[in-house]
Amino acid sequence: MTLQQAIAHLPLWLRIWIDVLLFGVFVLPFSLFIWRESRITAVAILVADVAAGFSVSLLYGHMGYVKLLGLPHIIFWVPLAIYLFRRVRRADVPIWPRRIISVVLVMILISLAFDCTDVVRYLLGKRTPLFMPA
Repeated sequence: MTLQQAIAHLPLWLRIWIDVLLFGVFVLPFSLFIWRESRITAVAILVADVAAGFSVSLLYGHMGYVKLLGLPHIIFWVPLAIYLFRRVRRADVPIWPRRIISVVLVMILISLAFDCTDVVRYLLGKRTPLFMPA
């Protein structure tokens, strides 16, 4: 079973959240390329997203759908969240990029809340995979 097939078996609310998250962290950052002041921020977001996504896929391939799949998000998104928090507070960043960065940051923080909870549960012994790769 692929990761996409495993995600298709999740509850509806979680699939909707994943779709919203994908829009917020993979699609929305492309709009930051419009402004010169936010282009590096856009690249940072997209690099962290690709690295996290690739790592989740690799981890899924080795372990199945386990709660540890949130670990790559923690590794790549915590430093990104700190960077975005600093960027959004800078006065030299125009208002619309700050708003977009704020939305991306909120999406990442919500996801990290789920991811941290899942990783802690995994570390505390809840290691049974929901789905195993085929």
